[in-house]
Amino acid sequence: MTAQKNNFKNEVVAVIHDIRSLHNVGSIFRTADGAGLRKIYLCGITPEPTDRFGRPRPQLTKVSLGAEKAVAWEKCASTSKLIDRLKKDGYKIFTIEQSKKSIPYYKTAITRDSRVALVLGSETKGLSQSILKKADKILEIPMRGKKESLNVAVAFGVIVFHLLYQ
Repeated sequence: MTAQKNNFKNEVVAVIHDIRSLHNVGSIFRTADGAGLRKIYLCGITPEPTDRFGRPRPQLTKVSLGAEKAVAWEKCASTSKLIDRLKKDGYKIFTIEQSKKSIPYYKTAITRDSRVALVLGSETKGLSQSILKKADKILEIPMRGKKESLNVAVAFGVIVFHLLYQ
């Protein structure tokens, strides 16, 4: 399903910063395709769908089910520079992170013509303060159980579908 099929004019892109797990990256590709995202930026150590020889990475493609071929992607060395570029292009920067400045994701809405970059961080370290300072909003998913957070790919799915279909 693409944004155009749903009559949405908004543009949402994902910025994946230092996510190590091929399974998480594959899951994010599959969710991004399902949500009709425009593009995924793979930053820092985040692996690409193909290795340096151009061969598909089996752990990623097993989870993505071909979504890596349906969603445009770009490898970027610097998340910070990419965020600056996206801001210049009119994107609002929303990060997913637990922080003193974070707000519950369900208190955020976007309009039909919004341009949003949703930034996700490392499974273990999250996002750095320098990246969080560039955010227009820091979103978090309030947790009721004993665990402090959800898997990064699951959190991405919860928030991206909320933003697009609220």
